[in-house]
Amino acid sequence: MTGPIALEITTLLTSAFSPIALDVINDSAQHHGHAGHDGSGESHFTVEITSAAFAGQSRLQRQRMVIAALGDIAGQRVHALAIRARAPGD
Repeated sequence: MTGPIALEITTLLTSAFSPIALDVINDSAQHHGHAGHDGSGESHFTVEITSAAFAGQSRLQRQRMVIAALGDIAGQRVHALAIRARAPGD
């Protein structure tokens, strides 16, 4: 079952980047009892996204683009976010 934060991440990234592939993976259960695990079940995520919007951008620029698109989610409502952003053909 997908929670509300995962759905919001999916919606925001789809709107911002029109990805050809997007996977929002909830890693929270793997971090139970660790720092940042808030009991919500939605504290740690991995985002794997492929979009033409990332063509010609460095890895750091791609991560910054994703974080900007997510607004207050990254670092405020979610403790940890791993980002794998690719352009088609990467």
